[in-house]
Amino acid sequence: MADKLTFALVSPERELFHGEVDQVVVPGVEGEFGVLPNHAPVISIIRPGALRILDGASERRIFVNGGFADVTPAGLTVLAEDAVDLAEVDAARLDADIKDAREDVGDAKDETKRAAAAERLARLEALKAAVSARH
Repeated sequence: MADKLTFALVSPERELFHGEVDQVVVPGVEGEFGVLPNHAPVISIIRPGALRILDGASERRIFVNGGFADVTPAGLTVLAEDAVDLAEVDAARLDADIKDAREDVGDAKDETKRAAAAERLARLEALKAAVSARH
């Protein structure tokens, strides 16, 4: 049997994935990078984008909204600020949420509320970009 990569994806709410896979492609701040079994140790900051889990012929895409990737001899652990399985995203609902978020930015009464609304809008737009990039 070929080597497998031990991979864990954890968000503040729960562990989203834990298992043995062939490869994980991580959206790092300096660009995407692939992690295979026996990868050299590295720590990277993650930018918002789609994390791809490859195992055999299957590919699972999970949107991560920032966090850290830690590659060790034991495998890869991703600590994501927020994560959503792209297979579970309702595109129509996402479009409605983006429309609402744009209105919230425009309607904000002070800079604190405007910044919070803009942050939510940026997250939703990054999620939309990841959904649109699905194969």
